[in-house]
Formats: sequence, C-alpha cells, structure tokens
Amino acid sequence: MDPISSSPHVLIFPLPLQGPIKCMLKLSECLCLAGLEVTFLNTVHYHHRLLSCTDIQSHFARYPRFRFETIADGLTEDNPRTGDRVMELFDGLEAMTKPLFREMLTSGSLSSESRRPVTCIIVDAMLIFALDVAEQVGIPLFYFDTISPCGLWTYFCLPKLIDAGELPFKGNDLDAPIKSVQGMEGFLRQRDLPSFCRASDLTDYQLKFAMMEIQQVPRARGLILNTFKELDEPFLSQMRSLCPNLYPIGPIHTHLKTRLNAEPTLPPPSSTSLWQEDQSCMIWLNAQPFKSVIYISIGSLSMMTSNQLMEFWHGLVNSGHRFLWVRRPNSIVGENRVGPIPKELLEATKERGCIVSWAPQEDVLAHPAVGGFLTHSGWNSTLESMVEGVPMLCWPSFVDQHVNSRFVSEVWKLGIDMKDTCDRVVIEKMVKDLMDVRRDEFLQSAERLAKLAKQSVSEGGSSFCNLKCLIEDIIRLM
Repeated sequence: MDPISSSPHVLIFPLPLQGPIKCMLKLSECLCLAGLEVTFLNTVHYHHRLLSCTDIQSHFARYPRFRFETIADGLTEDNPRTGDRVMELFDGLEAMTKPLFREMLTSGSLSSESRRPVTCIIVDAMLIFALDVAEQVGIPLFYFDTISPCGLWTYFCLPKLIDAGELPFKGNDLDAPIKSVQGMEGFLRQRDLPSFCRASDLTDYQLKFAMMEIQQVPRARGLILNTFKELDEPFLSQMRSLCPNLYPIGPIHTHLKTRLNAEPTLPPPSSTSLWQEDQSCMIWLNAQPFKSVIYISIGSLSMMTSNQLMEFWHGLVNSGHRFLWVRRPNSIVGENRVGPIPKELLEATKERGCIVSWAPQEDVLAHPAVGGFLTHSGWNSTLESMVEGVPMLCWPSFVDQHVNSRFVSEVWKLGIDMKDTCDRVVIEKMVKDLMDVRRDEFLQSAERLAKLAKQSVSEGGSSFCNLKCLIEDIIRLM
C-alpha cells in the first residue's frame, strides 16, 4: 500500500473569521510538528487576505505534508463580513459552502478516491453542517470550539435557562441574578450571559443557532478546547458528562511557541493576521517606561459608534496614561460624522499616545511597557493577556465575551468588567483603577495564572499531555 495514502490525513476547517482561523492554524502547525499530514481549508476571501498580510505560505512550506485548500463562502467580495453583517456569513456557508464541502469529500480532491484521502476532520463547532457531511462520507470528526469553556457551558445550559423561565428575560433589570447555570450561581447576572440571550423571544436566529450547536457537539468523536485544565476544570468536568472525549490543549498560541522553541532549527510562529500589522507601534513601545501603557483593541469584529469613539478618546486622555490604540479599518460606525477632533485630544495623543490600524497583539502584550489591556474580551485576546500577566479592562460586544468579562473580574480577579457602559468619566476612572489604584492586586492574580498557563503547555503539563492524547487518538482512527 502507498505509505502516503495509509497515513493519517487531517482536514482542518475553521469558521472563516480572524479568531478561529488563528487558533486552527496554530493547531495545524502543532499537528505538523507531530508528523501528521494536514490540509487547512479556508474560504477564498480569507485565504487571499491571509496571503496578502502574512508570510504564512512560506512559513508552512517547511512542512512537506501540509497544504492549503480553499472553498467559497457564498458572499460577494465587497461584503464586510463583520459588525452587524457577520451573520450573513452563516447564510452563505449554509447555502454554498455546505454542498461544496460535501462534494470535496465525496468526489473531489479530498475524497476516498484521491491519493491523499482524509481520515479525520477537525472543524469549528459553529460549522454545524459539517458533522452531517462527515457522517455521510464515513469520516470521524472532532469539533474545536474556539470560544471560552465558561461561555460554552452557558450554551449547554440554555435548555435549563428556558425551562426555568430565566429566558427570555423578564423585566429590564440586567443585574438580576441567574440561577440555572450550574457552577455560576453566585455571580452570574442577566447582563453576563451571551449577547443573544437578550433577545426578546426564543425564535431569535443566534439563540436558535446556539441551541443547534449544543445538540451537534456531543455527537462528534471529541471536543477540542483552547484552555488549560487548571483554569477551567469545574466546567470541563461538567462537559465531560456530555462530551467524554475532551481535549483542553491551550493556550494554543503558547503551546505552539513552546513546541517550536524545543526545535532550535525552526523559526518562531508566523503571523496569522487578516490585517497588515503596523510594526511602528513596537518602536513606539520601546521608548515608553515599564508598565506605563494601556493597550486598546476591540478585536476583529466588534464595532463602536462615533459617539463611543469620542467617549473612549476623552476617557483615555483624561486618565493621564500613555496609550496604544488599535482602530481597525471600518470599525467606527458613522466615522465620517465625527466632526473636528478637539485640539486637546490631538495634542495629548501626540504627546503620549499611538494609534495604529492593526498591531502584532501577542508581541504588544509581551512588551514590558504594557501594563493594561482595554479589550473586547474575545477568548483569544483574553488568553493572550492572561499568559503575559497583563490585567484587563473589559468592554465586551457579543457571543461569549460577556461571560468572559465577568470571569475576568469576579472569578480570575484579573481586571475590571466595564460592560454596558461607555462614558468618558467611567472610562477615565476605570483606566486609573486598572493602572494605578488596583494594579498590584491584579498583577498578583495575573502572575499566578500566567505561570499555570505556561506550565500546562510544558512537557508533562496538562495541555501538553492532552495534545499528545489527541494526536494518538487521530492515529488510532486509521
């Protein structure tokens, strides 16, 4: 038998958004380092962006058993795939990508008739159509849920929330306690549930989608999570009753770095950014004092209005702190209506600020000048800040971010939750609290969790062993 066709061949298919693509590229490289054959399936739109903004093609060229494949997402090139239009992506995936995916696996380049048939599929858990296709063609499938485990656990508890009458919300008190999420009874409020829980009725598209996801996930061969046992064990233990084959292998970005560092001939990880990173901000950081800078980024999908932009700007300037602010292109709704910028904001920004369109975030958070992170609380950003021991000021937008921000403030004690407010006075006060008043308190918790995270991906650590187990299980599927 051909040795190529008889070896494991893993197809990795991320949700076509920045966060999941980043996670799954890092998992892909970890599997390549273990000698597995890997095909990374990306949408045409995002693959072109990845190639134009990074050296990813040349970086992965060192792995002869790795290749990229592309698939259409059903949207026009001018569709922003972000903000309030991100749900259009899911319509396109269902209408066009699903049949193309089935064709690719049944008669196309990845079918059993090809020289390199796929023996295992790893997909983002939000690509719920993939499991039915995998079962039809007889290929084992693992889900990789790239949101936080604490956020995912609230998804699994949605039926209980509905049965208990806690969803839809009654009244307008978002501080009302939530009692039907096991393990979170003492601190979870209505405002801390995933954003779609604020829907006025149970027919909401996003809520129904989350319900479908939790029905599909336990049917998969296993569930991969970007976390480490020491951080999320209370919820991991409950998830195992639904998904016995659980693989917490994170923080995946640190895990990959650790494995690459063990191979002296290999370069560090490549950027996986879908925007061009402005390296000038690193030069600016080099000139700033130790832990004096607050870094601001609302991620790859979140938006803010022109009014919110001005509240943030005034609050940051009035705090008196140095700041590095990422303003992603097209992330300001009504940016053309901002009007003249007050002179005092421009002068203060020139004196102690730096504004860029996109930044190399992992490098920024690792820089000694950075002392705080004003974040949208996306799970990748939360883990990256945690690993570097950087306290967080959280301003969440959607999905699991509302849960993450509550955990940052109330469970992990890593920072402050600023959800549902955007007032310059509040922002000024909370920046001062993060960077000055409560700095030592947050740093103590941050240093402890950073140490645990790094230990988990070191040889013999919990995530290190779980990745080894995942690889062994993939090989056993042959």
